[in-house]
Amino acid sequence: MNQGIASAIVITSPASRLRALTELWKPRLSMVVAFSSVFGYVLGVSGPVNWQTLMLLFIGGFLVSGAAVAINQVMEVEYDRLMDRTKNRPLPSGRLTMNEAIVFSAFSGLAGLLLLWISTNPLTTLLSFISLLIYCFIYTPLKRVGPVAVFVGAIPGALPPLLGWTAATGGIDHMALIIFGIQFIWQFPHFWAIAWVADDDYKKAGFKLLPNEGRKDMETAFQIMIYALFLLPVSLLPARFGLTGINSAFIAVICGALFLGQTFLLMKAPTRKSALNIMFGSFIYLPVIQVSFMLDKI
Repeated sequence: MNQGIASAIVITSPASRLRALTELWKPRLSMVVAFSSVFGYVLGVSGPVNWQTLMLLFIGGFLVSGAAVAINQVMEVEYDRLMDRTKNRPLPSGRLTMNEAIVFSAFSGLAGLLLLWISTNPLTTLLSFISLLIYCFIYTPLKRVGPVAVFVGAIPGALPPLLGWTAATGGIDHMALIIFGIQFIWQFPHFWAIAWVADDDYKKAGFKLLPNEGRKDMETAFQIMIYALFLLPVSLLPARFGLTGINSAFIAVICGALFLGQTFLLMKAPTRKSALNIMFGSFIYLPVIQVSFMLDKI
């Protein structure tokens, strides 16, 4: 495999190579992950925010997330070449070598974990390391096995708010599990909407992420709806336990109802367009909810 990759390497300028390395991080995704850890920290902190800790938590979270998605691309380079949505990534396009990507991933991951160790506590660092391991070495290979990969992937996907909480408090309690649970449940309609939209491409690589034997039908749409429905009561728990207030609870109900409504439209018309609307809706739902919780806490 390495020989095939080496023969396809495209000679690029140092600036282009640097851009390709940056692309390995998937910066927008890693920013979302890092922001989720900030969200957890703000909700967990008592008293004034330590801005230095918050900044280092953000940077450390970004670097570890970037390392995880970079390792994912190293492991899946042959599959990425088969899919239209991924064939122009740095490795399948030949803009980077495997060795460059591996060294970059290792440096990013170690730097991120070191920053978390220095700025937070051992528990936060350990959980971040576990998240990276699950994402890279359990979730990634399971994507070609079946939809159980979505359940496994939802664990590291939901850990960032928990990491922020442990960075602020040093421990895990019921409130930490609630904010973990919100993001965990959100993963299912989010992942399955993406899998529905990208199903034809995923099949080229042998990825099996949709439930119900991979069928894009009403039964699959129903499962997506069930998880969106669960989001409504779970998103009200922070207000119920006094962590946030009525304002964010109201926003959570409105956003949850709108998100749920999109899943009913998918059940009515199980089409790519309906799934695309849920995918974009999921991108909007999570940050709006998180920002409203933080503002209500502050």
